[in-house]
Amino acid sequence: MQPTRARLVLENGSVYRGTAFGHRGEATGEVVFNTSLTGYQEILTDPSYSGQMVMMTYPLIGNYGINVTDNESRKIWASAFIVHEVSRIDSNFEASRSLDSLLMESGVVGLAGIDTRRLVREIREKGSMRGVISLLDESDESDERLRERALQSPEMAGRDLASTVTTRENYTLERENARYHVAAFDYGIKTNILRMLHDAGCRVTVLKATTTAEEVIALNPDGLFLSNGPGDPSAVGYAIETIKQLVEYSRSTRPLPIFGICLGHQLLSLALGAKTYKLKFGHHGANHPVKNLATSQIEITAQNHGFAVAMDSLPEELEMTHLNLYDNTVEGVKHKTLPCFSVQYHPEAAPGPHDSHYLFDEFTSLMDLPQPTFLKR
Repeated sequence: MQPTRARLVLENGSVYRGTAFGHRGEATGEVVFNTSLTGYQEILTDPSYSGQMVMMTYPLIGNYGINVTDNESRKIWASAFIVHEVSRIDSNFEASRSLDSLLMESGVVGLAGIDTRRLVREIREKGSMRGVISLLDESDESDERLRERALQSPEMAGRDLASTVTTRENYTLERENARYHVAAFDYGIKTNILRMLHDAGCRVTVLKATTTAEEVIALNPDGLFLSNGPGDPSAVGYAIETIKQLVEYSRSTRPLPIFGICLGHQLLSLALGAKTYKLKFGHHGANHPVKNLATSQIEITAQNHGFAVAMDSLPEELEMTHLNLYDNTVEGVKHKTLPCFSVQYHPEAAPGPHDSHYLFDEFTSLMDLPQPTFLKR
């Protein structure tokens, strides 16, 4: 059978021609690249990629197939998947299906056979761009018309996508003999975050992104977790306001340990008075060096974000704890007097480096701090 020809047209007019796999159709989104060598299943199902077309820099993708245990959420959130070569076989005893069949069933467009190195260089030089993938054999639209459609698609700046990926109903993950009760905001939470909180001894109540501070306080949790997620943090005003109220509750009523990851880190920083900005092409991969400023140790980290906290905007009460060694951006902060801290990277990385797993222990240690007697449950 002849391969189906397809093309990617970027908003600046660049055209990349290849072949389609997965769902045969069209897709739009912001094109980003990920430098991980493995983990394409986890990447595709990470809600933080909502609204984006993900390109893998590793040249051969799909060779170990898809299994039933490695999803990071209930579905694929990436709007398209771009690779240099998609494997025709999946060689893994755990594999239950191929990458191609998963994309096909999920209605997600795949594009293969393009020069991914050239596309990475273009994005690094010119910044992240919106694009359109279209089938050449079924579309008579010109490249210029597709470029216009890319320009008409939503920009990532200013988009609240947390409200589109969050759980529709609150739910609780029980744990026998749980030592802690954690309220976790789902802005696009990954399965492995929940797994690591559970393994750390936590019963976790997962909350919709729009849950109010009053509803959180009524749960009387031992700690609050702010999850990863997609989109522009400054656009998630309702979450920023809720976190402000919960920080004030921690300041005035009882200390409430707060731990944020990725979007949660940005939202906590915004709630405390910092500012965020869009990165030129973002950080996406499983091999980014980060310096722990307290220990001077270098942690190899997994990252997935297109926005960052502005270092020069950090308020007096926030202290920077981690620094990105690629571009000197803020990778972690902590409050100087309250039990609040957050990191930009993903310490729960799956698959990925385990260098930063200690952060979950730091969170539970904050919940172990003694409370006034009348506040104990």
